[in-house]
Amino acid sequence: MSRPAVIAKTAADLRVSPNLSDYEAACGAFSWQAVRQVLAGLPGGGFNLAYEAVDRHVVGSQAAKVAFRFLPESGDQQVLSYAELARLSNRFCNVLRHLGIGKGDRLFVLCGRIPALYLTVLGGLKNGTVVSPLFSAFGPEPVRTRINLGGG
Repeated sequence: MSRPAVIAKTAADLRVSPNLSDYEAACGAFSWQAVRQVLAGLPGGGFNLAYEAVDRHVVGSQAAKVAFRFLPESGDQQVLSYAELARLSNRFCNVLRHLGIGKGDRLFVLCGRIPALYLTVLGGLKNGTVVSPLFSAFGPEPVRTRINLGGG
């Protein structure tokens, strides 16, 4: 049995241009000052990664645009707009606050790569919580080790 031919593509062959077409050039041109210019910052001042990733898009014209498209093995895709992602991650943030989990507390999340994983991570970050995603593929001992090292 012969092996199938290797498919080779260039950036010109793609329907959509890649966000990062030249890694070395991007590294050479990188500056934290340029990054700061792109970030919105919290309305009252400060910085929150979840705000930058989600909420600032809701404030602008991108609220209805697709933020995440989940394609599970079952085939039933789930699409979340920035507005919906913000609402659901805010909801989880509020759950954490109701449970007394606050800024600087630790949150370990053990689930597969499903929408709930991203909602809990973003909700935790919005809350100022230190979030550590864990995966069952690690196995019980590595999960235990990560939780112990993280002070869980």
